[in-house]
Amino acid sequence: MSFRDEHLRQLSALTATTAPQAALQLFRYQARHCPPYAAYLKALGCQPEQVAGSEEIPFLPIEFFKTHEVRTDPAEWQPQEVFLSSGTTRQQRSRHYVRDSQLYRRHAAEIFERYYGPLNGWTILALLPSYLEQGESSLVAMVEHFAQVSGQRQSAFFLHDHAALLSAIEQARQTSNRRILLIGVSYALLDFAATYAGNPVLQGLTVLETGGMKGRRREMIREELYQELQAAFGPAGIHSEYGMTELLSQAYSLGDGRFHAPPQLQVLLRDPSDPFAVSASRTTGAINVIDLANVDSCAFIETKDLARMHPDGSFEVLGRLDNSDIRGCNQLAD
Repeated sequence: MSFRDEHLRQLSALTATTAPQAALQLFRYQARHCPPYAAYLKALGCQPEQVAGSEEIPFLPIEFFKTHEVRTDPAEWQPQEVFLSSGTTRQQRSRHYVRDSQLYRRHAAEIFERYYGPLNGWTILALLPSYLEQGESSLVAMVEHFAQVSGQRQSAFFLHDHAALLSAIEQARQTSNRRILLIGVSYALLDFAATYAGNPVLQGLTVLETGGMKGRRREMIREELYQELQAAFGPAGIHSEYGMTELLSQAYSLGDGRFHAPPQLQVLLRDPSDPFAVSASRTTGAINVIDLANVDSCAFIETKDLARMHPDGSFEVLGRLDNSDIRGCNQLAD
């Protein structure tokens, strides 16, 4: 059995105890087999065999996904899918080359069900206009798969048709006992909430925002955004997803403002002024992420997000490093 096959066989069974060793094994594999990462490590003078733990691993700056074809063992496969990050026509968009499109979808569904229970107990509705319009979105692919697995009859996507979305919510309430998840980019949820503020049909939905005003509205701090959304959807906490084009795993905030990550997604913090100062004891800093599902690209990514880490391993996203692009999914400042 190849390293890749064995790694993927163990992926779903990883725990907080076994994930660090799996990360170290994957690092040594990708240090040899992912050409852009190998070149980066060589430029740093890194000796992979001397790296003994996650804090010593050099993380690939996320910008490499814009400028390089980040693929492991590229001669062995062609991508079934290429996901592109959100962005304007003036911005260079990140590209994530996906070897197995079903792997991504199955893995995302497993993570969702870890926190929310079986998908067949949900009706999934989505307001993701910018992602739908730009195309090649990993978020759209994930939501589309969730709706298919749920077995729901309603269409999941509504673009700008708020009246049709309201009708779908009413129909879902009348025809099934399923819970209803409304997932959307922040500005679209705000627009929908403003149109139907005070409508009792909106009360009690599980609302999951994916962040980002994308130039459509002024940026808000998290508390202000959630206050506006709760005025329309009720006092229950607003949920959120932390994910990005360059990742195949997600973390979720279940209404308390803190993101919880599965064992396959490890978050470490670094000194914002020193990309190599990574420490498990750091409580605030910039996010480095290990995504063990990224066996075919690079699992070790230096992001531009700032976070606060809590003792239980959950984290809050505080905002972005100065001068970094505004991008999805979750870009709320605190």
